[in-house]
Amino acid sequence: MNLSTRFRFVQPVSFFFAILLFIGTVGHSQTKTASLADVAFMQGHWLGTFNGGPIEAFWAAPAGDNLTGFMRMMKDEKVTMYEMLIFEQTANGPIVLVKHFKPGLIAVEEKEISDRYSFIEAKKNQALFEKQDGSIRIIYEKRSENQLVIQRGKKEGEKWVFADLFVFNRVK
Repeated sequence: MNLSTRFRFVQPVSFFFAILLFIGTVGHSQTKTASLADVAFMQGHWLGTFNGGPIEAFWAAPAGDNLTGFMRMMKDEKVTMYEMLIFEQTANGPIVLVKHFKPGLIAVEEKEISDRYSFIEAKKNQALFEKQDGSIRIIYEKRSENQLVIQRGKKEGEKWVFADLFVFNRVK
């Protein structure tokens, strides 16, 4: 093969690879990074039942780099657990930081430790997170205007199986 024949072969091949690279770059640049807007559907005051008592939740609207929420679990008119949930925006999407407290505001986790969940994916009115150690997945889902559900998932074999953990109705 002489030089001019090689050049005619290389030119179309190079052009073809350049087009593929361009298409891949365009598609990648359009990939949206998850944001707190993907979990803003949780905003509001919610009430449900858990372990034979009421569970109440409140999530504020996203502000700055966070969305803050809390839950209060009760039984027989006494608190059994408080839970703080902080959604923080990072370069890789939102993360969830969770801290549990017993009555008397006694931390369940160590002082400097909180459960940490990384963003996996979001759909309309639904967001999926995975615990840092990979043991648990959590789905936050607004099933209707007045119902919010938190599902906990665990891996069974090769697939994740989810069950409703908390079912809330909007407080009006």
